[in-house]
Amino acid sequence: MDIRNIAIIAHVDHGKTTLVDALLKQGGAFEAHEQVGELIMDSNAQEKERGITIFAKNTSIVYKDCKINIVDTPGHADFGSEVERILRTVDCVVLLVDAQEGPMPQTKFVLKKSLELGIRPIVLINKIDKPAARPMAVVDMVFDLFVALGAKNEQLDFPHLFTIAREGIARKSLDDPSTDLSPLFELILKHVPPAQQNTDVPFRMQPSSLGYDNYLGRLGIGRVYEGKAKVGEKVYVMKADGSTRTGKIAKIFVYQGLHRKEVLEASAGDIVMIAGIADIYVGETITTKEDAAPLPAINIDPPTISMLFLVNDSPFAGREGTLVTTRHIRARLEKERETNVGLHVTEVPNSDAYKVAGRGELHLSVLIEEMRREGFELQVSRPQVIMRETPKGKEEPVEQVIIDVPDAYTGAAIDMLARRKGEMVDMRAAEGHTRLEFKVPTRGLLGFRGDFIIETRGEGILTHSFICYEPYKGDLPGRTRGSIMSMLNGVATAYDLWKLEERGKLFIGPQTVMYEGMILGESSKDQDMVVNVTKGKKLTNVRASGTDEAINLTPITSMTLEQALEYITDDELVEVTPKSIRLRKKLLTENERKRSKHATEGK
Repeated sequence: MDIRNIAIIAHVDHGKTTLVDALLKQGGAFEAHEQVGELIMDSNAQEKERGITIFAKNTSIVYKDCKINIVDTPGHADFGSEVERILRTVDCVVLLVDAQEGPMPQTKFVLKKSLELGIRPIVLINKIDKPAARPMAVVDMVFDLFVALGAKNEQLDFPHLFTIAREGIARKSLDDPSTDLSPLFELILKHVPPAQQNTDVPFRMQPSSLGYDNYLGRLGIGRVYEGKAKVGEKVYVMKADGSTRTGKIAKIFVYQGLHRKEVLEASAGDIVMIAGIADIYVGETITTKEDAAPLPAINIDPPTISMLFLVNDSPFAGREGTLVTTRHIRARLEKERETNVGLHVTEVPNSDAYKVAGRGELHLSVLIEEMRREGFELQVSRPQVIMRETPKGKEEPVEQVIIDVPDAYTGAAIDMLARRKGEMVDMRAAEGHTRLEFKVPTRGLLGFRGDFIIETRGEGILTHSFICYEPYKGDLPGRTRGSIMSMLNGVATAYDLWKLEERGKLFIGPQTVMYEGMILGESSKDQDMVVNVTKGKKLTNVRASGTDEAINLTPITSMTLEQALEYITDDELVEVTPKSIRLRKKLLTENERKRSKHATEGK
């Protein structure tokens, strides 16, 4: 049977997973799916809630006696390393571009990697049913992007279709009467080269990603480049440094629709999952011949952000979670490293803390959210950008930032990024909106999203993606406002919070149980403020007109984990439990903070 291997790539929210779902439905991967609107491929709970793809997933369909292996990839920049590794296992990519937004930062990132590997993409202009869609203009923008990224002549001659993934429609032209995805299926068979099925040589495969099973342990997922392998067969595992170790294949799985199917043999050209090699890692070569040549190494992008994971030592520790000790946190992080190859974990000497590094705030916050849902209690510090030392000096990560704002907020957006060492690259205005493109240090984007939403009244759209390391840009301004903290343990009263509203923005509501050093809100001044909101209103026997005032508190919106991580400064922590997200000072009492300040000033 012929095999075609493709990956669906695009910027976040351009419709990749929706398209894969439509391909599965029309490709006969299952009988029916009655739950309209639910994305089949986004099976993880957080993926469903956030509306984004977090983990790359494999599936397959059979069309006209041809097996099409499909990889659904994440669109968010924080999970870009997954996309880069997956591209090595496929022969073609299907690039989705929104018919209104056009190419975005992640579009550029994944397309560049594809072109460097010599892949000739298929381009789909998706969401052509949008009122503001401009499909033909977007085709020209995609062509310009190909040219800017140095595409070869044969890559510039890319086939393109117009699609409405939500309705499962693909068209060769805008006035094509097509009502299904048949044009896309036919284009895949015509344009995507069949996978080479050379089975007369020794078996070689290379895992591009990892899975984990509670019974089988670590699983290697990748493409079989040559030969055949059978269950129970002895194999040699080669590292990039040339060292070799032996292993044995316990089980082999292939993808069939939405499920994995156990088979006795893996053949060249297919994408398979292998169990039995407990220490298998991404990029290693698995072969049945001891002196076989290793496959080219897969480079994994280094992390750009780190934060400390600490044991929860607040006065409320152990009230809401069941997994609270260092041992629990260490075991969970070690398990995460089994499959999350973009994550680095190191133990901090002489402390109960672990330094966890990843590709961005979202990458780490997804892990933290997963841990709290499993019953963990922990504290995390403010994200820190990872610098690197070179012969030319210190360098820091820089990101491409694209902002779409109404014209009225253009000046505010430019000013905000200029103060964060942003360098404007492009500016285009059309139909009352302006698109700004900047190069900004990753440090400058920490905590930026919240301020950006406030300044643009929620009408601005912000996207960013890591592009390179550049020389250190110098010091950046920190948070311009202080925190409001509780000076006592107790319960917050409506009256005290009402009186406090004029002095800042509150994060908590009445009847919230607090402890000393817990952060209650953001001060309107640049200094921290310690308050007592447990007193309540003193009652008297005197009744007079005007004595009783109506207490009207401004409704608060509970902070999400990402907002909390963006808000805190270096001397603050986020306390994460299964039921609560609290902000606190590292040093809870006023005396401890004063002693620490004097000690720092004395050095």
